[in-house]
Amino acid sequence: MGLDFGTGSVRAGLYDSACGALIGFEQAGYDTRHPRSGWAEQSPLDWWAALGRASQALMARHGRPRVSALCVCTTSSTVVVSDAAGTPLRPALLWMDCRASQEAARVPDPPHPVMAFSGGANAVEWLVPKAAWLARHEPGVYSRAERICEAQDFINFQLTGAWTASRLNACCKWNYDPLQQKFFPELFAALGAPGLLDKLPTQVVPVGGVAGHLSAAAREHLGLRGQVLVAQGGIDAHMAMLGAGTIAPAQLLFIGGTSIVHLIHTENRIAAPGMWGPYPDALIANSWLIEGGQVSAGSVMDWLAGKIFGLDAAGQRQLMAEAARELPGASGLLVLDYWMGNRTPYRAPDLRGAVLGLTLSHERAQIYRAAVDAVALGSANVVRVLEQSGVPIARVVAAGGIQKNPLWLQATVDACGMPFDVADQENLTLIGAAISALNALGESASLVAGVHKHAQPFRRLLPDPGMHARYSRMLARYRAATEAVQPLFAGRGGSAP
Repeated sequence: MGLDFGTGSVRAGLYDSACGALIGFEQAGYDTRHPRSGWAEQSPLDWWAALGRASQALMARHGRPRVSALCVCTTSSTVVVSDAAGTPLRPALLWMDCRASQEAARVPDPPHPVMAFSGGANAVEWLVPKAAWLARHEPGVYSRAERICEAQDFINFQLTGAWTASRLNACCKWNYDPLQQKFFPELFAALGAPGLLDKLPTQVVPVGGVAGHLSAAAREHLGLRGQVLVAQGGIDAHMAMLGAGTIAPAQLLFIGGTSIVHLIHTENRIAAPGMWGPYPDALIANSWLIEGGQVSAGSVMDWLAGKIFGLDAAGQRQLMAEAARELPGASGLLVLDYWMGNRTPYRAPDLRGAVLGLTLSHERAQIYRAAVDAVALGSANVVRVLEQSGVPIARVVAAGGIQKNPLWLQATVDACGMPFDVADQENLTLIGAAISALNALGESASLVAGVHKHAQPFRRLLPDPGMHARYSRMLARYRAATEAVQPLFAGRGGSAP
């Protein structure tokens, strides 16, 4: 069984351990609360309840088959604060929560060597700045906290009763050095989170390793029977690299959904300014992982069509069709897609969205088209910075919710100007989780061997040269506009009301 805890729901996939084929799928949702601008919170107990509903339904639908292993993947960094027994002390800070912008801006002096693995600084989304925010603004909660961890670790604890950390998450989000296999308490103190090491799960397990076994209480909650091994998973998008097969150098995975993640391995260490990483041995041993991303992507389109235009699902499909008849850039509108800040390449959590060039003659299809183009231009900007940094890109594989929006998908292909191999399966994270579970069971010789064994089919989308030329001109305006508005938002902080 693969489990994928996304922003709005948990997805459970049941796979045949002999051939890797998908047997069944269920999901169950949970709510997000936004108590202030830039804040986003969820209840960890809601995740656990949703998991029970999804797993029970999946088992009932398929005759309660014997599950030999499962693996969990979650959003990152969605930070949980709890006691040692796993009881939350406050709502979890969702990955998109950007209240810790001031804490993320802190850089130790002199620079700590491990910070080179994260591009010289931390990001507002990551665990350490969020922990530092708690230490500063909720010191009572911080001092009482016996565990500060990610959703990944919280769910694994509920399943097994053991606190373990994923090497993937620890390396990419916690300033863990996988080469020396150690954390640095003095760095945590310098970044505003003293004593954090004592609150973290410090048993670090690589993806595909054994995190534990399902407890009797967890088996009952999930509707499973017999002994069930729990494999170590990790960050949802990164785990999708296993499902996509993009684990060799020069293969870029593009996951488009609520947000966007761009992930690529290199054989040697390559510095890519503005990107996250390069991380050593994070997912695949003896490889360097570089990450780019956009905080707001599909969420911008959903917000515009649903919340602002008030359209239902049918209305949104009609809007998409109308917008597809609009030529990119022809309306004169320019949208900046920073609704919740920028991950890369500006690493600016205080940036905010903008719609430029509005007139009384503009219609909603033109505004929607400009928003789609903005997200596509943000992706093209990341690809451009990677290539300018000397990161080779020989192939792009795309997956995620973007597949449900053909306008957005083709706009991204055209803006980037390179072919995209689009996965037949929308959720490569679940496949990656299943591959990790099979590895923990010893069903594959290695994690890499398991990836090759369960390669997924794709269809290829080609860019339109004329459209790419248009987007290239638009990208220059997009970059210039970003530079122009960035000073207006600098220093406002995610916690500003």
